Amino acid sequence: MRKYEKVPKGFKFYGTHVGIKKKRKDFGLIVADDICHAAAVFTKNTFCGECIPIGRAHVENAELQAVVVTSGIANVATGKIGRENEYKILECLSNKLTIEEENILPSSTGVIGPQLPIDSIKGFLETESIILKEDYQDFAHAILTTDKRIKVRSLKIGEATILGIVKGSGMIEPNMATMLAYILTDAKIEKDQIYSALKTAVDQSFNTISIDTDTSTSDTVALLASGYYDVEPSALQVGLSQICKELALDVVKDAEGATKTMFVTVKNAASQEQAKNAGKSIINSPLVKTALFGNDPNWGRIAMALGKTEGLLFDLNKVEIYYGTFPIFSNSNEEKQNLKQIADYIEQNEDIYLTVDLHQGSESFEVIGCDLSYEYVKINSDYST
Repeated sequence: MRKYEKVPKGFKFYGTHVGIKKKRKDFGLIVADDICHAAAVFTKNTFCGECIPIGRAHVENAELQAVVVTSGIANVATGKIGRENEYKILECLSNKLTIEEENILPSSTGVIGPQLPIDSIKGFLETESIILKEDYQDFAHAILTTDKRIKVRSLKIGEATILGIVKGSGMIEPNMATMLAYILTDAKIEKDQIYSALKTAVDQSFNTISIDTDTSTSDTVALLASGYYDVEPSALQVGLSQICKELALDVVKDAEGATKTMFVTVKNAASQEQAKNAGKSIINSPLVKTALFGNDPNWGRIAMALGKTEGLLFDLNKVEIYYGTFPIFSNSNEEKQNLKQIADYIEQNEDIYLTVDLHQGSESFEVIGCDLSYEYVKINSDYST
């Protein structure tokens, strides 16, 4: 976080420890003064958390007033008991905050399998005071798992403010129609426009990143609009897309064990979908990612990743590959004279730009990934123990 970000009018926050984790904050709330126009997109992972179908149902009418997040246990693969536990939390909050259960969006993140310590959570909610604040930092800390820092962004569009808060650093390749993002604004957005506005922003941002190819069981991006200020729709869309792009990059920058960020542009493809799929194939390759970690300009791994991309059309004799401004493969030949400069470029920079020119069409797409380090293996080899 660069500074204290401005909060849109009509929202308050809460974050505390309720006993899911040993010590750290593990329970967060966003509460709006009134019912907001809202939309959300969720994971396409079939083995999803128990909160996901509840959230889908609650936002179906494009209205929400609150978000609750439990962190430390994902409430995935917990069956009927897990579903009932989500409803018990919603019932407690509904009584405590005088908000209809159907207007609360639940999210859970953390280890897959265990049941939530529902007695501890209920006991806390039934006995302790919830003091909502305009300061979002307790909430932002409460939703973290393996994240190294909170990730918050805001910007102004005319009189209106957009605030985004995201968590996520592993099990990340969002595929939305263990990453959670909440976008809040005091701009007016019509019910029939809010989902398409969010979906457009998500497709241009979160759905272009990948840390480890694993689509989380809990991915959720929600947008709530409290409706205080009129904003021109196209300007609002630009702002939403910008916030989502900044948050998505923050997620990659905070990736588990990552030392480098790779921006891959596939250009002159037959379609944007082909360009995106080719880029994802590159940033998802363990061989590409480990070479990046080792400062190794092994372009053969880029070629391999291109070649295995299903449905990709290209003439291998026309493909060009660049690291930064340096060509490493063109005219069906390795540009050996650039190897030392490229190795230095990778070693000396945290942000690495890779361009693949297919010379097959006119469409381009950029995706963002990271390297695969020893630390990633260490973090994920003992995550549940």
